Amino acid sequence: MSRIAALILLLSCLFAPVGNSAAAVRLMQDTRSVPLAPNVAVLEDPGGSMTLADARRRAGEFRPAAVRDDAAINFGYSSAAWWLRIDFEADQNAPRNWLLDVAFPTLDSVEYFGPGGERMATGDRLRFASRPMLHRNFVFPVHLDESGTGTVWLRIVSEGTLTIPLKLWRHESFWQDSMATYSLLALYFGMLLALALYNLLLWLSLRDPNYLIYVVFATCMAVGQLSLNGLGNQFLWPEWPAWGNLAFSTGFAATGFFGALFTRGFLETRRNLPRLDGAILGLAALFALCAVAPLVAPYRLAAILTSLTGVTFSVVAVFAGLRCWRAGQPGARIFILAWTALLAGVVVVGLRNLNLLPTTFISFYAIQIGSAVEMILLSFALAERINDLQREKDAAQGEALLTKQELVATLQRSEIDLERRVLARTGELEALNARLRENERQLQALAHTDPLTGLANRLLLDARLEQSMQHARRSHGQIALLMVDLDHFKEINDSRGHAIGDEVLRATADRLRAAVREVDTVARVGGDEFVVVLTALGGAADVERLAEKLVAGMREPMRVLGMPIECSASIGVALFSGGELTPAELMRRADSAMYAAKEAGRGCYRMYSA
Repeated sequence: MSRIAALILLLSCLFAPVGNSAAAVRLMQDTRSVPLAPNVAVLEDPGGSMTLADARRRAGEFRPAAVRDDAAINFGYSSAAWWLRIDFEADQNAPRNWLLDVAFPTLDSVEYFGPGGERMATGDRLRFASRPMLHRNFVFPVHLDESGTGTVWLRIVSEGTLTIPLKLWRHESFWQDSMATYSLLALYFGMLLALALYNLLLWLSLRDPNYLIYVVFATCMAVGQLSLNGLGNQFLWPEWPAWGNLAFSTGFAATGFFGALFTRGFLETRRNLPRLDGAILGLAALFALCAVAPLVAPYRLAAILTSLTGVTFSVVAVFAGLRCWRAGQPGARIFILAWTALLAGVVVVGLRNLNLLPTTFISFYAIQIGSAVEMILLSFALAERINDLQREKDAAQGEALLTKQELVATLQRSEIDLERRVLARTGELEALNARLRENERQLQALAHTDPLTGLANRLLLDARLEQSMQHARRSHGQIALLMVDLDHFKEINDSRGHAIGDEVLRATADRLRAAVREVDTVARVGGDEFVVVLTALGGAADVERLAEKLVAGMREPMRVLGMPIECSASIGVALFSGGELTPAELMRRADSAMYAAKEAGRGCYRMYSA
């Protein structure tokens, strides 16, 4: 590393905001396992282009994950690559060899960079045999040096939900826990197999299509759960990573499809609830679309649509069951209990997938718990349905004429009530859509602006800088990039308080905006760092005049909350007149010139010179 690069790295560490790094994981002699989420620092890489060297260089930009001990890190459905940094400090008597468990088997890509320079890559898009350790989760060996200190870096990308449960284990404790977990999962899938076989025998005996649909429903549920728990990738399709990547979304979408068919057949919605029957058919078609969507559409879109459709259908199924229960339909009471159990699990997992609930043991295994209860109750419902239908048939023969008029009146009232509810729901949905459109507009604005100053953020700056450089190449013009850093801002922040510091940043933003043209770009890229992009320049003299103007303007005292504040700025200037220079290199040049201004005594500007 050159001396200049080392100096820049040292200064960036000295001026990094206090409290941005997560505490190191302390390993004791008696430590058996440690949840790592509270000690993880994270950094988003929206473009997915960062290397390990880039991550180390930007170590000061990492932020603590800020989650509870029993929770997992969850970024929802994110298209970015995420870098995680974990620092370890082991006592003298603590072991030096550990296991890092990333307990979410549906992640597409997990890259591990160990303390000793090890690099390992895995994910559900790769063959199972390529994993560092043959386990249903992604498990990596962590080797600390004799001093007991070390840093682990993880780069994680996934088109599905980005949930990252992290735990550090001793070897013996990990394998003991794995044996218990594998036993519980074996019990769960054994129950699914037993229920499927039992109802298959009932179908062969009774030829009632509901039993066959239930068997296929249970089978699809098993496929989705096998993918979710990683057992499918380990035991059933270890050589088919393409299917292993799709099995989770496709399996649960197929589960929803056959669950909708089972609901129609069991509750006889076509006869009893014709209006709801159309909704159930529409949701079944949507589930079928979700099942094949990953073949022609982005996986993330199919996964989100499957989650939302699953939550919606569970609510519709419970509502249909309630209507049938009120009408006295056989088995409806147990059907409601069964689908309510699954609904609770689906809603919890759907909200966790969308990053609206923290990832805990309950939210992570909610579908397994809910589906186990649902499968058992549905089997009882099928059995009760036979008995109730027989009793109703005997009673109906003596009461057919008397109940016919009451049934017609009940159906008419039900239709009127349903129409009223549909109209009310339609109005609610229209209002909700309006709010969603407004929220989308606000989120779009927030995604491109700095919330404190209202200036462009780093994302918008990168886009405009790239656009300006391309235009300069085509038109043989010239642009300039000014890196503006406030001098001694940390002293103002520490002595006057963060409220004063925030007002100083806003006042600085106003002065920078007022000093440039509307076609130019002013952005905030750090705590007290600003960037100005000047386009359509007449020459270097224009830039120097503006830099002098900005330096002089920043020396003018500010009135902040009734208090006089003096604050100067150091400015680095880099010019671009065409060529193969990248935006990142242009930023580095301006940054280098800004540090030259700092070394020259602050409160001045310097032009970049090679």
